[in-house]
Amino acid sequence: MTGAPVRRLTVLYDGECSLCTYLRDWLVRQPQLVPLELVPAGSDEARRRHPGLDHGATLGEITVVGDAGQVYRGAGAWIVTLWALREYRPLAHRLSTPSGARLARGAVLAAAKWREMQWGAARTADAQWGAARSGDGQWGTARQSDAQWGGRVYRRADGWSYDPSWGWTYDPPGCAGGAPAAQ
Repeated sequence: MTGAPVRRLTVLYDGECSLCTYLRDWLVRQPQLVPLELVPAGSDEARRRHPGLDHGATLGEITVVGDAGQVYRGAGAWIVTLWALREYRPLAHRLSTPSGARLARGAVLAAAKWREMQWGAARTADAQWGAARSGDGQWGTARQSDAQWGGRVYRRADGWSYDPSWGWTYDPPGCAGGAPAAQ
């Protein structure tokens, strides 16, 4: 599918994340060279449009899907989203270089860390609220599912993995038979 023109992009974002919804609102206000459709990750609409995606993973990492089936994740997703915007296309081209890609990846990791801290604070607040209300028997302890962003460890081909308990870690991919690992 390489080389297929991109005429429309679907940005899957976490509708429960304040940073993600702020960025969604910012994106819709930007002049677009390529139309962006913003759909909450894991929603019925996202599942209907893209049944082959791992929708649990889309809650943990920005995912953008092109109209010809192209799938972009993480830093690549941010770069292609900026590429779709009239005023940010030159920046997207700079971020697509090797040194720019490192900067983009750092921004994605910083956003993930911020999200992790926000969800950690939400879990703490929910636990405190649930504990405070458990005395009257109405609510009991807070449901853990209310404060999770999607929950499980996931690993990317480029060596990065995310564990909600530990955050982001990097384990460089090895070489199989002397060839670099596929990305």
